[in-house]
Amino acid sequence: MEQQHLASLFAAVARGELSPDLAAARFAQSTLEDSLSGLTLDPQRAVRTGLGEVVFAARKSDESLLGAVAGLHRDGSPVLATRVSPAQGRLLLERFPQGRYWPVSCLFVLPRRLPGDCYAAAPELGPPWPRQGDILVVTAGAADIPVAAEAFGTLRFWGRSCGLISDVGVAGLHRLTPHLPALRAARCVIAVAGMEGALPSVLAGLLACPLLAVPTSVGYGVGEGGRAALSTMLCSCVPGVAVVNIDNGFGAAAFAAKMLPPAESDTACL
Repeated sequence: MEQQHLASLFAAVARGELSPDLAAARFAQSTLEDSLSGLTLDPQRAVRTGLGEVVFAARKSDESLLGAVAGLHRDGSPVLATRVSPAQGRLLLERFPQGRYWPVSCLFVLPRRLPGDCYAAAPELGPPWPRQGDILVVTAGAADIPVAAEAFGTLRFWGRSCGLISDVGVAGLHRLTPHLPALRAARCVIAVAGMEGALPSVLAGLLACPLLAVPTSVGYGVGEGGRAALSTMLCSCVPGVAVVNIDNGFGAAAFAAKMLPPAESDTACL
């Protein structure tokens, strides 16, 4: 919402011409349109839904990508972009040198702009990842790490307490045992697996917390780009398993963030 529009909205409330509830509703419905690059941004999405708009970089032109990040950052708000290619990462860093790019998770973060054109520190989204947290992301194999890192990084951007445990799948389940105390202390677990996709069922049979299953496209042949893992997870006989789309680490993070209210100790990048 432009500053002039926002000021007029506040003035109408002060004069008694507009109720605070109606003003909040109008604020939440405001959009920002950029006709040059075909964008209609939604900077007030967090007011309506609890989670702000995130830029999906894949298949965007350079002009649209830069316009989306600049538009959402217009008032100094932090911005998260997902599925950012290395070339797009270099482009964003050239235009926004205060940002950070993590090639493993394909995430770019432009942190909050503070008074005096200073910037807050970007959250650390890369390895080594903590192995405990309110939300734990767990991978079956090392090949699943990019999807898991997308979930972890998104949650960290939203200020959630989270960790990432990798390569503890059913090919060697004894690797899971040392992490059971942290897993049982978590409020939610995101299990990321390709191949046959069995890890979520194993974890759900051991844990009391809700479990979100993320199938990945890791595999070959009858794995069909993750469809075999997706079918396995959807057919789990263990209660309390919800499944998101193939390779959708971001979607799992968003579901976990909405399902669990933030703890007092959480510090949002927003």
